[in-house]
Amino acid sequence: MKGLRFTIKRKIILGFSGLILVFIGFGGYTLFTNYQNIELINKSLYEVNPSNELASEFTLLVNRSKMLITNWVYLQTNSEDKEALEQLHDVEYKNLKNDLIDLFKVVEDSVQKSEMDTIIIKFEELLEIEKGIMNELVKFDDYEDPIKKFMAEETISEEVLPRSAELINRLEAYREKITAEKTATDIDMQNKLKQLSYSAIILLIIISVIGFVIAFLIIRAIIKPLGNLQTVVDKMGEGDIVRVDDSTLTNDEIGDMSRSVDNMAKGYSEIAEFAENIGQGKYESDFTPLSDKDVLGNALIEMRNNLKKVADEDKKRNWATSGMAKFGDILRNYSNDYEKLSDEIISNLVKYIDANQGALFIIDENEESEQGEPLMEMTACYAWNKKKFINKKIHKGEGLSGQAWLEADTIYITDIPDDYVRITSGLGSANPKSILIVPLKVNDEIYGVIEIASFEEIEKHKIEFIEQLSESIASTISNVKINARTQKLLKESTMMTEQMRAQEEEMRQNMEELQATQEKIQRDQNDREAREKILMDSSMLFELTPNFNIIKASTAVKRILGIDPDQLEGKAFKDYLVSPSVLNEISNTATTERSWSGILEMNNKNGRTIKVWGSGGQVQDSIHDNLIYVVYLADISQLN
Repeated sequence: MKGLRFTIKRKIILGFSGLILVFIGFGGYTLFTNYQNIELINKSLYEVNPSNELASEFTLLVNRSKMLITNWVYLQTNSEDKEALEQLHDVEYKNLKNDLIDLFKVVEDSVQKSEMDTIIIKFEELLEIEKGIMNELVKFDDYEDPIKKFMAEETISEEVLPRSAELINRLEAYREKITAEKTATDIDMQNKLKQLSYSAIILLIIISVIGFVIAFLIIRAIIKPLGNLQTVVDKMGEGDIVRVDDSTLTNDEIGDMSRSVDNMAKGYSEIAEFAENIGQGKYESDFTPLSDKDVLGNALIEMRNNLKKVADEDKKRNWATSGMAKFGDILRNYSNDYEKLSDEIISNLVKYIDANQGALFIIDENEESEQGEPLMEMTACYAWNKKKFINKKIHKGEGLSGQAWLEADTIYITDIPDDYVRITSGLGSANPKSILIVPLKVNDEIYGVIEIASFEEIEKHKIEFIEQLSESIASTISNVKINARTQKLLKESTMMTEQMRAQEEEMRQNMEELQATQEKIQRDQNDREAREKILMDSSMLFELTPNFNIIKASTAVKRILGIDPDQLEGKAFKDYLVSPSVLNEISNTATTERSWSGILEMNNKNGRTIKVWGSGGQVQDSIHDNLIYVVYLADISQLN
């Protein structure tokens, strides 16, 4: 043991080793107790509770089955209860049975399984009895048969009710057994929790004693070194960055902490200097964090980068704002001079974005290609501060400019073909490094394109600026074209006014003749509609598809058959005929050139047979562009 330094670290390890052993022992006991409780809880959650719930649901199903089969026998017209009973047989019981099968895959109690199997068998026997009653009493005549009605009532009293009562008693006994098992499980779990609580109290007392002894030893070993360290930390807390006195350093953990605090003080001095440089706008200042985990240092670097980014964005934003103001003045000042406006736009734009060459193309609706499509003409260009007047016209989809026109979208490329375009000066020529083509678009309508060439790549914010500016240029060009078109239309309007005055008298006379003709047509139409109304009110009219489905029926159907015409749409015409075979006669006889006539027998709403005389033929349906049958039917039952 000689030479072994009994450091604070060793003291803490020794003291806390005892605590750890106590914790391990208590943890093992706690885990064992919790494991038992979890088993009890799982059994309650996945076996006992579901069994109780399904038993309750089964009881409710038996009661509903008994009630609904009784209503089936005694309430003939209660179709809602009949549908509910069929739903119980076909769906609800099958779902409940599947849930019980799934449950008893995890239940280990064979007695419970056997009891539930017996209940299921007896209930399925009851369902078979009910199905026999349901099959016997189906139609109205079945209920009028006294023997069938008596046998069904006898089965209800002798079979259904006693069997239902037996099933309910079995299910109640089953639930009582499950409830008793759940109560025993809860009591067992409560006892184990009480034992765990008592053990926790004992452990708390032991930990308190051991903790007191460890605290006493640690305080006595570190109180003086910590006092020196506290003095340094307090001053740093007040903002005074001081260094630790080397004479106070000890050869233990407190000494290590003091050295760490001294390194932190040194780092704070460097951070303070870096923060001061950021405050003065010196965003290029160098700074190295204490480590990758230096939160403050890394945060300052991130802040420096963000501030620099914000400053750059502000500069770009101010540049774009100034540019929009500058070009706004140009668009206002030269809106009446089309050629001067084009020159000012392209020359100022090339200079403003520090490009080298540019061209402005405007769509000319008055000039068309051989295919009848409008052309786009170069109205202004700029290259090395020297104007080049080039008579250049572009078709839609031709080259990059025509493609930008066609797609109504910006095109920006940096891989320029050698033969595309060259920027020239007095000393020679060279290929540009980037080409930007922006359509002049407003309200989804294209008025032209701007093409810019540069020896440098065009920055993103400059592209966005040109795209924003292109809307204002397109709007101005649109207004210029509208004004020119308005002037032209005004002149044409003046000429047409004189012509219209000369034609006015002739039109007035024609209108008088037309009015007289319309009045005669209206009188004829009123007379025809009156005759049609008399015919429609006295006779039934049916419009039928080629398959004899009803498209439309007249209002007389309501009076003669007692059926609302709207309810007949889409239904088969044969369903209302006593002898549907007459449709074959109509199909073979009636055409667009020849009509059919004959006597039919139809069923009204109450099932009474009505004799009607009818005639019909095929006509062209202008709406669906196909042939349909039109049949007129008159009631002749009163003539017999």
